[in-house]
Amino acid sequence: MYVAGLVIPVPGEKIEAYRQWAESGAKFFKDYGCLEIVECWEDFVPDGKQTDFRRAVAAKDGEKIVLTWQIWPDKASFYAADERMHQDARMDTAGEPPFDAKRLILGCFEPIVSMGRG
Repeated sequence: MYVAGLVIPVPGEKIEAYRQWAESGAKFFKDYGCLEIVECWEDFVPDGKQTDFRRAVAAKDGEKIVLTWQIWPDKASFYAADERMHQDARMDTAGEPPFDAKRLILGCFEPIVSMGRG
C-alpha cells in the first residue's frame, strides 16, 4: 500500500463545485489503478499555537480545509500512473480546480502501521 495525501484550502462557497471536481477526479484516478480516495471537508480544524492546517496552506478568510488521501497498491503503481495520467488528454479537459492549486500540500507516504479494512 502507498498513500498520497493532500491538504487543500477551498473557498467555503465552492463546496459543491469541489465535490463535483473531486468525483470526476476519483473516476480518473481509478482508471489508473487507485484503490481508494477519501475527500474530507473541514468539520473541526482548530487554530494551533505554532502551526495548523490553515497556516500550512495559507488559508484565507472563508476558505475551508479539505483533507484527502489516495490509496495505491504500491509506490511503483503510483509513479507509473502519475506519468501516464499526465499524458492523458483528460488532464487538459478536467477544468480549473475550484481552489488555488499553488497552495495545496501533497505528500506521499509508506504506511508503517495500518488497522481496519484489510
